[in-house]
Amino acid sequence: MSACGEVIARAAEALIGTRFRLHGRSRETGLDCIGLVGTSLMDCGQDVRWPQGYGLRNADIARWLNLAEANGLAACAGPIRRGDILLTRPGPGQHHLLVALGGDRFVHAHAGLRRVVVQHLVPLDPLLAQWRVASIPEQSWPR
Repeated sequence: MSACGEVIARAAEALIGTRFRLHGRSRETGLDCIGLVGTSLMDCGQDVRWPQGYGLRNADIARWLNLAEANGLAACAGPIRRGDILLTRPGPGQHHLLVALGGDRFVHAHAGLRRVVVQHLVPLDPLLAQWRVASIPEQSWPR
């Protein structure tokens, strides 16, 4: 586990219980999966560039994938580590971001449960992308 991974995992854990809202960008009014990752990054001192124009289901997300790098995430592979950001496809036309807590535990914005939750999810198939936070300002910790 890296120091950056620990910081992003703690930031995501601090958002557990926040209500779900599509396009949500605030812990006060609600978060979707992108809002969860972006808010976690912001809480760690990162500037965030938000995607626009997506729905709960999207045939193609290629136009938004470059935002991962623009938001300080680096593509990686191998065993999932605490703090990794994962992109999965839980159903046809659905794409979903999760923050790994280690092992098979993840924080994510669950539309069906209407809140940010921590769950055991196995297997994450298909795993479309895996990223790690490239760097976080040394003095930054979740608020």
